[in-house]
Amino acid sequence: MNVIDSSGWLEYYKGSALTKSYAPYIEKPSELLVPAVVLYEVYRWIKQHESEEEAIKYAAQMSQSKVVPLDDALALFAADLSLEYKIAMADSVIYATALNQRAKLVTSDSDFKGLPGVIYFPKS
Repeated sequence: MNVIDSSGWLEYYKGSALTKSYAPYIEKPSELLVPAVVLYEVYRWIKQHESEEEAIKYAAQMSQSKVVPLDDALALFAADLSLEYKIAMADSVIYATALNQRAKLVTSDSDFKGLPGVIYFPKS
């Protein structure tokens, strides 16, 4: 299983130079977990920069994978990871979701670079 953070979904959505890097992951929705906070961030960005219709369409695509809600145990685990790795709240929830589900985190967010269990695609 894999988790793609918001930066990865947006790189794919925008058709950036990293689209080909993310395609093998995004195009296998049965092998993806989507933290609820990633769904929030991607929907919000697309709605703000494109349209509500486009945001709903993309959220529906993301929802073909298993959306993982934030519960109390995951929130506490995320808080511990935030303190340990000095990462922001949303990032710690995303990372905690991946670790909790024994999934790889696929990202272009440099805050995750070098962390265990992370596949990192640097932005050019």
